[in-house]
Amino acid sequence: MRAFLFAAFAAVTLLASGNANAQSQQDFQLVNRTGYTIDEVYVSAASQNTWGNDLMGDDSLEDGQVLNVTFPRGADACSFDIKVVYDDAETAEFRGVNLCQVSRVTIFYNRSAGSTRFTTE
Repeated sequence: MRAFLFAAFAAVTLLASGNANAQSQQDFQLVNRTGYTIDEVYVSAASQNTWGNDLMGDDSLEDGQVLNVTFPRGADACSFDIKVVYDDAETAEFRGVNLCQVSRVTIFYNRSAGSTRFTTE
């Protein structure tokens, strides 16, 4: 079962992508600029009602680190939802991100407001 989940995970996302010609238009970099560790990352088509698998697996995304998220070639959805779970179990969700128009999503945490925001490039 664990091997199956790993294979499914690998088919949807890879932590590193070496061939730019094989990239799907939705591929993007998720940059953690929150000052905190992110333990879980979920990306699902906005039309889906479930989050699917955690893209981090047993890893964590430390502040300043980048996660390369890749999609299978031929994927055609553009609007995606992104959810992150911090190491203290707090969550942040970003709805309707058009991944066909961005290549980088950077997450920031505003400590005084107690809120997380993101920017795209």
